[in-house]
Amino acid sequence: MKKMFALFALIFLGLTGQAMAAEEPTVKDAIQAVDAVWVLLAAVLVFFMQAGFALLEAGATRMKNAGHIAGKNVLSIAIATLVFWAVGFAISFGAGNGMVGTSGWFLNVADDKINDVFGSLSFSDIPLGAKFMFQVVFAGVSLAIMWGGIAERAKLIVYFVFGTLFVGVIYPVIAHWIWGGGWLSGLGMQDFAGSTVVHLQGGVAALVGALLLGPRIGKYNKDGTSNLIPGHNTVYSVLGVIILWFGWFGFNAGSTLMAQGTFFPYVAMTTNLAASAGAVAALLTVWAVLGKPDIGYMLNGVLAALVAITASTAFVEPWAAVVIGAVAGIVMVFSVLFFDRIVKVDDPVGAFSVHGVAGIWGTLSTGLFASPALVEKVGIGQPGLFYGGGFHQLWVQFIGIAASFAFVFIASFIILYAIKATVGLRISREEELIGLDISEHGASGYPEHIPNGGAYTKSGAETGTVS
Repeated sequence: MKKMFALFALIFLGLTGQAMAAEEPTVKDAIQAVDAVWVLLAAVLVFFMQAGFALLEAGATRMKNAGHIAGKNVLSIAIATLVFWAVGFAISFGAGNGMVGTSGWFLNVADDKINDVFGSLSFSDIPLGAKFMFQVVFAGVSLAIMWGGIAERAKLIVYFVFGTLFVGVIYPVIAHWIWGGGWLSGLGMQDFAGSTVVHLQGGVAALVGALLLGPRIGKYNKDGTSNLIPGHNTVYSVLGVIILWFGWFGFNAGSTLMAQGTFFPYVAMTTNLAASAGAVAALLTVWAVLGKPDIGYMLNGVLAALVAITASTAFVEPWAAVVIGAVAGIVMVFSVLFFDRIVKVDDPVGAFSVHGVAGIWGTLSTGLFASPALVEKVGIGQPGLFYGGGFHQLWVQFIGIAASFAFVFIASFIILYAIKATVGLRISREEELIGLDISEHGASGYPEHIPNGGAYTKSGAETGTVS
């Protein structure tokens, strides 16, 4: 197999023109080139997940906010890229201590000594630029998750301020703890592609945002009962989830950071099995609970399962991936209903249930299902409880979840509360009634459906209409 891979790599180099360089490429050069191409392709797949979030969230919210909801994903990845390049990558993976990286600011891959600064990523021989591209899109996904919890009522300035501080201060600290050689890494915490690093962080931040913002106008009645605020386009949401599912193959399988050894197809397989189980389990569960096979819950079942398998995808056998995905889909249904009807938290797309609760389950699942052979292959942590590993790995996973949850919750609360006390978090009542497309951007996402193309007037805003 290794000989075949090397032969393919050499052929690839020849096709790309590198074989015509002055020096004859070695097998090592060829393998490195293929690894780099795979990781960059995976990064592009994860980047394309922003399109999935745009369609999913715009479809799950109302027409009057569709342009704003979709457009903020462009702003989000732009902010994430700049901030992660300047400080986030250094804090996440730069040489430092058990808490944070303290070197590698304003990444310059042309620096001959820069690779020495990022020893936590040295298990892969690909160029540092490829490693950065793969990691920055992960930070962008985590930030995109947060926006779902505050959809339809947050000021645009929140995206700038909180987005900068989340990617620059909050996200990279947890990334360093688990992936960058930090203290949780030292304990052997297993989070292969980010159920905690990416999804739990985004989900917890979304929960804090939803709590501080309060519910949308009309979400709850005076007696506390909840009203359904339906999204305007289920087809958009379906397409968004398909794009996210597609991008997840880069998310999980790309986390090998190499093509050599051909382990990444196995990771892709467990990812797909879990997602499929989550879709079926969520649809059957909501059908039994609510009496209708709700499409929205099925879509969130896919995502919850993908979130859950993200931590364990390289550590578990196929049957366990199905179990993990199915449990995630089932738990997500009850979590959404619990937070909506009991806790009274208005989370328009179920961001905390899908990414937070499922992220917790997925991270814990490796402590149950991690197989000895796969743990040895990956080289992180110990086997799970069901394979005779005892409670050690499960306890490590619990510690990692608790520490990460507490840090992100407290840090997000401090930042968002400071924003609320200064420039404010929430748009005015009249702006919320008119919709964010008009009130924040001065143009509707669907101008042909609005008289006069959606021109804004204060008198119209007071009644929730435009004239």
